Amino acid sequence: MSKKTGLVLEGGAMRGMFTAGVIDVLMENGVDFPAMVGVSAGAAFGCNYKSRQPGRVIRYNKRFCQDKRYCSIQSLLKTGDLYGAEFCYRTIPEELDVFDKKTFEENPMAFYVVCTNVFTGDPVYQRVDQADENGYLWMRASASMPMVSRPVEVDGYTLLDGGMSDSIPLRFMQHKGFEKNVVVLTRPRKYIKKPNNPALMKTMLRKHPEMARVMADRHKMYAFQREYVFACERMGNTLVLCPDKPLGISRTEHDPDKLQAAYDEGVKIATRELQKIKEFLQS
Repeated sequence: MSKKTGLVLEGGAMRGMFTAGVIDVLMENGVDFPAMVGVSAGAAFGCNYKSRQPGRVIRYNKRFCQDKRYCSIQSLLKTGDLYGAEFCYRTIPEELDVFDKKTFEENPMAFYVVCTNVFTGDPVYQRVDQADENGYLWMRASASMPMVSRPVEVDGYTLLDGGMSDSIPLRFMQHKGFEKNVVVLTRPRKYIKKPNNPALMKTMLRKHPEMARVMADRHKMYAFQREYVFACERMGNTLVLCPDKPLGISRTEHDPDKLQAAYDEGVKIATRELQKIKEFLQS
C-alpha cells in the first residue's frame, strides 16, 4: 500500500452507522491507512478505526440510543447538549463500553478531526494522538451540532461541528500529501442538499453570526465538495464508498433496528467493493 493513501470520513450524525459498517469490514480484512480524517460523526466514530475496535460503534449506539443520558431533549434542557457530553465522552468510553486508549495511542495512523471556529466560521484541523481529556474534547467539538450543542473550548479555540465548514475534507488530505484517498460518504451519489432557512439560522445563531452565515451557505459548499470528490474519482486518485440509496435514518435516530440497517448497508457496500478497494490501495 502507498504510504500516501488516506481515508476521509464524512459526518452525518447517525448516518455514521453506515461509516461504522464500512470501517468494520476494512478492519476485519486487514485494510489499514497511514492517515485518516474524520468530520463530526466521522471523527466520533472513526476513532475506533485507530483503536482497532470493530463492532464497538454499532454495539454502544444500539445499547444506548434510547437512553436519555445519551441523546434526548431532556439532556439538551439539562446540560445544553442534545448528546450528553459527560455520558458520551466519559461514562461510555471509560466505564460502559471501554475505548482502547492504549491501542489508539500506539497505532501510528495519523488521525485528524475537523471542527469549525465559532467566531470566524473557518475550519480548524487537529491531529489527535492521545485518547485523553484533550483528545476527547477535540472529537466532541467536531461532532457538536449547532443549535443543539454548547460550543467546546479547547486549546484556545471555541468550536462546533466541523461539517459546517468542511464537510468532506478531501482537499485537506491532499494538501497533507496524501495523493490517493478513499472517501466514505453517508449520502447516495445523486443526493442534492437543500438550503437552510437563512432567517431561521440568523435567529437561532444570533450570538454567532459567522456560524449563521456558514450554515446559510452550507448547501453551496457541500455541492461544490461533492463535485470535487467525484471529479477526483474520475481522475483515478480517489475511491468513493457511499450508500446505494437513502439510509432512511434520522440524525438522532432512536430505533436500534434502523441503526442496524444503516450499519448493514455499510457492511454490504464495503464487502462488495473490498477487492476494488484493495486493488486501489495496492496500485
